[in-house]
Amino acid sequence: MRGDRALGVVGAAIAATAVWAVAVPLFGVQLQVRFGSGALQAVGIETVLISSLLGSLVGWGVLALLEQRTARARTIWTGLATAGVLASLSLPLIAGATISTKATLAVMHLAVGAVLIPAMRRASSH
Repeated sequence: MRGDRALGVVGAAIAATAVWAVAVPLFGVQLQVRFGSGALQAVGIETVLISSLLGSLVGWGVLALLEQRTARARTIWTGLATAGVLASLSLPLIAGATISTKATLAVMHLAVGAVLIPAMRRASSH
């Protein structure tokens, strides 16, 4: 079970990194965002990899906590994870960025969720 979850985390990070690898070097998307009046920030592959790994590990931790506390852990976690992915889509939408950057970031968020959610559901015992 732990191995399946680890594969889900790694798979989610690979999915986000793959989106970056196609969008930035191949399509030439300049992944630069600005929040509020802050400075323009580049979204590099390191940021994508670390963010997707950390977010996925948090999801794993939440699932593990729920499994200790309720028999409906899988169902509750799936709802929370889906809501989390949907909420995370607001970040690209509110960022000061080009349409191509917003679209690329949104696809990254969806790619992580599309890999992680089914993987963790399959690995959940309840």
